[in-house]
Amino acid sequence: MNTPAVSVVLVNYNTGTELRRTLQSIANDLASTCWEALVVDNASSDGSGAIAEEFGARVRLIRNATNVGFGRGINQAVAATAAPLVLIINPDCQLIAGAVTTLAEEMEQYADCALVGPRMLDPDGSVQGSARGDPDMLTGLFGRTALFRRLLPNSDAAQRNVVTARALQNGEPSVIVDWVSGACMLVRRQALAAVGGFDERYFLYWEDADLCRRLRAHGYHVRYVPTATAVHQVGHSSRTAPAERGFCSTPMDAATPTRGPF
Repeated sequence: MNTPAVSVVLVNYNTGTELRRTLQSIANDLASTCWEALVVDNASSDGSGAIAEEFGARVRLIRNATNVGFGRGINQAVAATAAPLVLIINPDCQLIAGAVTTLAEEMEQYADCALVGPRMLDPDGSVQGSARGDPDMLTGLFGRTALFRRLLPNSDAAQRNVVTARALQNGEPSVIVDWVSGACMLVRRQALAAVGGFDERYFLYWEDADLCRRLRAHGYHVRYVPTATAVHQVGHSSRTAPAERGFCSTPMDAATPTRGPF
């Protein structure tokens, strides 16, 4: 098989039939592209990992004996794929037609752009806050999954560092941001390798913000592309593993993060 143009990598943990819908949306969106996908199943107990095998040779499956977390699973998948562009996507996130092409075309406009993220919608069509400024002390109270954000979603504190269409008032197709959600992001493999991939000390949550921070420190920038769209069932995997989710015990500005096997 020819070297694919896009490698799609997913980490699955008890997502049930959501994985099938996600893989089908990928197959539909990339129908005219040479692509590959690798699903890393983190010891699911619901049999959902086997859904990957329904899609034939283009989608491969790695079964882990234990739940190794999101960042380590993504690093594992990236190391086993080859395309210059890597689409990192959650197994509860479906692409809307044209998403990957739009992301890739926008990224190619900027040589120092390492990573792009689409507009993310809730299933009811409302826009998620998937592109943001760097976390700060208030993020723990008003971040993506915090209680106060759910209680006061329209407050100034909840919205203060969320990038939405309002940031594109001059008609630009994309805008530079600090970070985008790891639920769906397209990354240059070369840039990902330059920073060693995800910091594996983050088991679940904040590894996306940390990755974007390190890419920016390396001289790259990150863009939000609202003309590309994906629909995300927020928190599906984390709801199945409440005892294992949470923050890494090491701060984001640690000097020597654990690197992936690139």
